[in-house]
Amino acid sequence: MLKTAFVAARDRQRLQEIAGILIGFGVNQVVDRLGLRAIPRLAWRSTPAVDLTRLSQPERMRRAIEALGPTFIKLGQVLASRADLLAPQWTEELGKLHDRVAPVPWEVIRPQLEADLGAPPSEIFSEFDTNPLASASIAQVYRARLESGEEVIVKVRRPGVQKIIEADLRLLSHASRIVESEWPEMVRYRPHEQMRHIANGLREELDLLNEARNCELLAGLFADRDDIVFPKIYWEWTSERVLVQEFIHGIPPTDLTRLEEAGLDRVVLAQRGTDAFLQMSLIEGVFHADPHPGNLLCLPGSRIAFVDFGIVGRLSQRRRAQLLILIGAMLKEDADGLMAVLLDWTGASNPDLTRLEAASQAFVTRHTGATLNLGVVLTDFMTMARENDLAMPTDLAILFKGLVMADGVMRQLDPQFDLFAAAGPTVKRTMRTRFSMKEVKTKFEGLAAGLYGAASELPTLVHLMLVRLKQGRVTVEIELKGMDKLTRGIERAAARVAVGLVVAAFATQLAPKLMEHGTPAFATIGILVLTIGIGWILLLARNR
Repeated sequence: MLKTAFVAARDRQRLQEIAGILIGFGVNQVVDRLGLRAIPRLAWRSTPAVDLTRLSQPERMRRAIEALGPTFIKLGQVLASRADLLAPQWTEELGKLHDRVAPVPWEVIRPQLEADLGAPPSEIFSEFDTNPLASASIAQVYRARLESGEEVIVKVRRPGVQKIIEADLRLLSHASRIVESEWPEMVRYRPHEQMRHIANGLREELDLLNEARNCELLAGLFADRDDIVFPKIYWEWTSERVLVQEFIHGIPPTDLTRLEEAGLDRVVLAQRGTDAFLQMSLIEGVFHADPHPGNLLCLPGSRIAFVDFGIVGRLSQRRRAQLLILIGAMLKEDADGLMAVLLDWTGASNPDLTRLEAASQAFVTRHTGATLNLGVVLTDFMTMARENDLAMPTDLAILFKGLVMADGVMRQLDPQFDLFAAAGPTVKRTMRTRFSMKEVKTKFEGLAAGLYGAASELPTLVHLMLVRLKQGRVTVEIELKGMDKLTRGIERAAARVAVGLVVAAFATQLAPKLMEHGTPAFATIGILVLTIGIGWILLLARNR
């Protein structure tokens, strides 16, 4: 198994580290199913100083993930939001994963930063604090000031982290294929596809140029609104490993005391933050996928600022339409509409429709007649999907995670906040636009154009068909499953008929003529031919 899954010799050392950590934390089921016990014990010294007997399996896995580093932490954080894949005890434990790590010393960071800036930081910035403002598994952030006096943050990718992540992604890609082959019950969750999506997101996050582009893309969507703020990007010093952007002075939405002292309207802040997030996701199809309290800031005038755009989600127009129908079904307490959307997402699954219908009705009943808590509703929705053997599309799972985070932040600002009620006007307005007569007319015009193109070729096709009919040259090709088996059966039947006809003809016509001549040799030959023919027929009948 390991020969096919972990063939790359360049990743052998990292594989040994992974095996050592997993075995050290007693994550035995994963170790055994992936065949990791076959790895030489070169790196099995990473035994944790904890009593494993006091830890549950989810706790062991969470601690192992934290020890494994940034790739696995990101994977664990994604899985923590996937109630459609994992049971509550797993999602709750993985939800404790944090992305705060010890900072890389300035002496290690400085040579890489100088190379990327093209000069020492002292020549570009009038001030530069070498003590990091924040330190995460992929990058750490410093505060600085430009010669022009503008305050900025300088985000620097940790040296060597890309090499580690790329090795991890290769190994996890192979591991996801093993999971699909070794755990048939996991195939419906498409682990390789899920892993591919996570890998794409991580690679985008590694590229700080991509984060800068995401920031400007989202800022452009709100260019006509001054209540939604995005930081300015300083492109002259931004590259794949360095991001320089405006430092925004704001108050975290969790600091209620400072918000009150600043005289900010928390209800207005919650409504504006929700409007912005819904516009991104439902209307534009590009949204901030990690709106935790550290990535949102409250500004004077009850404005909202978004920061940190390493993770951005995208939704196709079709997916947005499905999401609108889903939210509409929830708002209207429509169990049939809810089930219709779920079935549209099943893919290759084959759910029990009776059980799914009952689950949809029970879901609507549970959330009828009360202020809807989005976090509870979406978690319950994904649990219903898991219990009916359905897996959420990955892009929607990312959106749901973002919605739950945003809902939590808005509830801290306004405890009476109801995101579904707040979403109502946006949903109705968007649905009126999406399904308006103008939009329907546009769709029909596109369909008509396609049909016109096909219709314009129809006279030529009909004329050609008539010519072929006159010439007797119409050929019809039909492909049927099992046709080769049917053909062989027909051939055997034809052979039996042919032999039967020959034997019958010999017995009824030729044999009497031979007997009339009274030649014993002819009679003997006739009887022999008849016997062989009958034996052949019996043999063919036996081999049907």
